[in-house]
Amino acid sequence: MSDDAAGRHTRFIVLLAALVALGPLSIDGYLPALPDLAGDLRAGAAATQLTLTACLAGLAIGQLIAGPLSDRYGRRRPLLAGLALYTTASAFCAVAPDVRTLVGLRLVQGIGGAFGIVIANAMVRDRTSGTRTARLFSALTLITGLAPVFAPVLGGQLLRVTAWPGIFVGLAVLGAVMLAASAAGLPETRSSAPGQPLPAVVGQLLGDRNFTGYVLANGLVFAAMFAYISGSPFVLQEIHGLSPQQYSAVFAVNAAGLIAAAQISGRLVARAGARVLLLAGLLGATAGGTTVLGAVLTGAPLPALLTGLFVLVSSVGLVMPNAAAQALADHGGHAGTAAALLGFSQFMIGGALAPLAGAGGATDALPMGIIVAVLPALALLTLGVLTRPMPGERTRRPAGQGPAGHRRPRRPAPGGRTGDASERRLPILNRTGLRSPCDLIRCAPVPGRPPQAPGAAPPGQRRAPCLPGRAALECGADEGVGSGGAVLPPRRCARQPRLVRGGGGNSGPTVE
Repeated sequence: MSDDAAGRHTRFIVLLAALVALGPLSIDGYLPALPDLAGDLRAGAAATQLTLTACLAGLAIGQLIAGPLSDRYGRRRPLLAGLALYTTASAFCAVAPDVRTLVGLRLVQGIGGAFGIVIANAMVRDRTSGTRTARLFSALTLITGLAPVFAPVLGGQLLRVTAWPGIFVGLAVLGAVMLAASAAGLPETRSSAPGQPLPAVVGQLLGDRNFTGYVLANGLVFAAMFAYISGSPFVLQEIHGLSPQQYSAVFAVNAAGLIAAAQISGRLVARAGARVLLLAGLLGATAGGTTVLGAVLTGAPLPALLTGLFVLVSSVGLVMPNAAAQALADHGGHAGTAAALLGFSQFMIGGALAPLAGAGGATDALPMGIIVAVLPALALLTLGVLTRPMPGERTRRPAGQGPAGHRRPRRPAPGGRTGDASERRLPILNRTGLRSPCDLIRCAPVPGRPPQAPGAAPPGQRRAPCLPGRAALECGADEGVGSGGAVLPPRRCARQPRLVRGGGGNSGPTVE
């Protein structure tokens, strides 16, 4: 990769990371200001907490809106519209006259922020496939782990020089910067296309057992982490007597474990595979949750409880990037909608189950212990029941070479003709594990020639008709680049094409 290409790739990742950080910053950045906010707006604790709930609901609902829109109209236009909405809502939050207005504006702010999260995830899938997708998701998980730790710190520092409206002004400025940076430096990774009706796409995704299994497993583990976040302040401070500063240190150490696990995942995924690392994460989360429950039931010393929490939270760093990569792996054509369902499930399952951690009150740790032990175990069961290992990734070899690099005789086309040197039938692996040819394509790199779009047929040939849902053929970002740098979605072939003679003259064969 040239220095210029490496620079563009780095800028692309940084922009995606900033988009993903909008959600955590919006949720956690103003937490230190909640008491001042309640006093200024003359609102009770319950009404003030609704401003947090509204933002979470907006982040969940907004993903269901943004994903399908980005599949239909491309990634850039919906993203820029969402960032404009986020910036405007953040600015109005700063001048909200009462708590009811603020709750409504926080809902809108969450919807706008959700566009950045889901479209960033869809862009990862547009640009990458296989282990490269898992590695990039691991990098984004670093932001997911860091943002909740540092957002309250940044909010607290802002309160040293301004009142609570200043935090929302800061979020509005951040939104405006992200809007300008995305407009100037974020490429389109998917061109607009009519596509299938949304109900058909959603039905197709939910009908895929693998997709549903990975989404549920990810959501259940995320809910266990939500239960830890909502229940641990009471368990550690009220029951075990930690000071707020000590609790903050424990929270930071656990976040560091999550970040380290995500980075280890990014380094190991090419050798171990995303599913193996996901399984390791689920086993670790189950072990950590079981340790927490055992410590609560037996009244074990605090170090045993802290060890279980550390293992639980750290394991999330293995689960999230690899579950996302596996869920989106076979749905590049609908990556926006697939990412939306993945993100929506996280917030909905987490939002529904996490409050149960406080069901026993501030002095009972048993509900949190049960939840963090049961949910990872259910995720592990879901993975085993609903999903199946996909066949190994196709090994790319130079055109015309066999397994050991030996030349493979070229099969002549009808009429004794052979194809162009850059043409090849790429074998693919379908869900039964059988290898079959799929579509004549031209995405093999040719020295001295720019990469061509996947599925492009030579003169006198046309593409085989393809439908979603069967065998999958994918071209990475270094192959299959369309006009304007847009990376075209992977090809999904529903039947095995065959070559037939062209329509006459020297037009050559056609793919049918």
